[in-house]
Amino acid sequence: MGTGIVSILLHNLPWNGYWLHVISYIFFALNILLFAIFFTISLLRYTLYPEIWFAMIAHPAQSLFLGCFPMGFATIINMMIFACAQWGPWLVYLAWAFWWIDVLISFATAISMPFIVMHRHRPDLHTTTAALLLPIVPAVVAAATGGIVADALPSISHAYATLIVSYVLWGIGQALSACVMALYFHRLTIHSLPPREVIVSVFLPVGPLGQGGFGIQQLGKVALKVIPHTEMFHVAGVDPTRGAEFLYFVGIFFGIVMWGFALAWVCFALIILRTTRSFPFNMGWWGFTFPLGVWATCTSALWQNLGSEFFKYITMILSLVVLLLWILVTLRTIQRVITGEMFVAPCLDSLKEKQAEVEESKA
Repeated sequence: MGTGIVSILLHNLPWNGYWLHVISYIFFALNILLFAIFFTISLLRYTLYPEIWFAMIAHPAQSLFLGCFPMGFATIINMMIFACAQWGPWLVYLAWAFWWIDVLISFATAISMPFIVMHRHRPDLHTTTAALLLPIVPAVVAAATGGIVADALPSISHAYATLIVSYVLWGIGQALSACVMALYFHRLTIHSLPPREVIVSVFLPVGPLGQGGFGIQQLGKVALKVIPHTEMFHVAGVDPTRGAEFLYFVGIFFGIVMWGFALAWVCFALIILRTTRSFPFNMGWWGFTFPLGVWATCTSALWQNLGSEFFKYITMILSLVVLLLWILVTLRTIQRVITGEMFVAPCLDSLKEKQAEVEESKA
């Protein structure tokens, strides 16, 4: 997710050049490589050792990261459109096919994981973290990706169907995210700050706000292009062009509102980090990159839709900040991979503890 969003930001920088595009293609290739490697490893892991799958699903924290799979896949689909659409319609339709796969996985995680949390995990309020957003946000990401793919599709009917499905996904993801953010805000006010080990998770609410703000603007932009060529709004006697303009302006309005809400969360997160000061490095540090990255994409969309120099400069600053954070976290990750400290499977530890308890009870 972090590598993918860096490739997108570098490709779409306000002040860009050929060499920056080349760097974005390198990040794109790296993202595909990382995704392919970890997907293959995970597939082999759960195929050869199916008991680990059930242990992972039963784990209250590790299971939530299932949502990272469709979000990481979505960044590849986005760059296929941004960087490779000129290869021809076949590439666009390939990205469209991948998007439908991403939609199914995103919908499945957004519905199944919250139910599993409610039915099996049932965490106490003081142990609740913003990681609960991880299986839900993929629906918002898939909606935004749908807007990007629909904009490139040559067929109006295909673009229209993609647009409608994307609006549905956006509604599912944003509504559920709002529920979790309200719960998380309540947890912070009642039980103070999270433990230092998961303190970086305070940045996660920026993700659905930033991506949701970008997605609703992108969908409005596509609606302006697609809806006038359809039968939408005809039953109500409304001119499709005016209806499309309404959706476009609503998208910009919600984009501004959600950008502001994300700004508030960023301020909360920075103050919390400053208050905590020292906190250990772990894989949670990757939570710095994607939320801030999608907030930058929302800022970029506002710059283009409003023609505002303010948002143009903020887009550039946020993009460079995300790049620097990616470099920092990558170096620390490589360091811990070399030492072996990064390879920890919490679900296996829980499984071993349960097996030990069973053996003790038998004894």
